[in-house]
Amino acid sequence: MEEVRPTRTELLQRRAQIQLADQGKDLLKQKRDALLIEFMSVMDETLRLSTELEKAVAEAQYALALAKAVDGTVAVKSVSFVTKGEVSVEMSGTKIMGVSVPVVTKGESPLRTSFKRGYSVTGVSSRIDETAEKFEKILDVIIESADIETRLKRLGEEISKTNRRVNALEQVFIPQLKEQVNYIRMTLDERAREDLFRLKKVKASLEKRKANV
Repeated sequence: MEEVRPTRTELLQRRAQIQLADQGKDLLKQKRDALLIEFMSVMDETLRLSTELEKAVAEAQYALALAKAVDGTVAVKSVSFVTKGEVSVEMSGTKIMGVSVPVVTKGESPLRTSFKRGYSVTGVSSRIDETAEKFEKILDVIIESADIETRLKRLGEEISKTNRRVNALEQVFIPQLKEQVNYIRMTLDERAREDLFRLKKVKASLEKRKANV
């Protein structure tokens, strides 16, 4: 046990620390519960996007297979070579329950017109154009998923951190303070009993001396 001075002042200080630690623990639990609610909400969104991504990939693969079968692999490759443009993302931040969370957003939507892709729609079949659109949809969902997964990871980290702090207060800090309070109280009680015993002896001695006068 940490060296503790068994005084009434120390006892009052330790009791005040316990009260403060209890308040801090309750606030941390409230924060953790609110973060958990947000975490579950984001988790639902993650699952939705995962399903959406699987669907987008399946549709893109089907569209690509159809375009290759009807228009030929050469035609599909030719369009892919001339397609231009970059997908840009922007990073910013927000706060959820006081927790800083990075935000990933699209600088410009990956879903583009045939002109922006770099080819003329009149020279390309609707199947190839649709294939390009399907693969752009995949990029669109991936960017959205990146934002959600980044948020989910940050929330998970903060929940773990908050849990560790709650556990430290509940299992270590507060029990130590209570143990110190018990030690101080027992020591003070023992001193009080000893003082009372001495006073009784002094009183008895005085009464005996008085009786002998």
